[in-house]
Amino acid sequence: MYTTYHLTSAQELSTEILESIKATYKTKPITIIVEEDNSYPALTNEEQQILEERLKEDENTYLTAGESISQLKNKYGI
Repeated sequence: MYTTYHLTSAQELSTEILESIKATYKTKPITIIVEEDNSYPALTNEEQQILEERLKEDENTYLTAGESISQLKNKYGI
């Protein structure tokens, strides 16, 4: 038997989860594996549409990632 817990942050790990594991498996031997979830959430239809439109733009007008970040910092102070 196995159980998978998906947490959005390590901060969500609580004593309740540990108590649940203890109650479920009692004195049976267990293995706990912790791995970072590197998957990305799926794009919304709106985000996909924006990216599709960007692919149609003239490559001569593209900004580099560095230029984009610089403009965002200047405009929004991030």
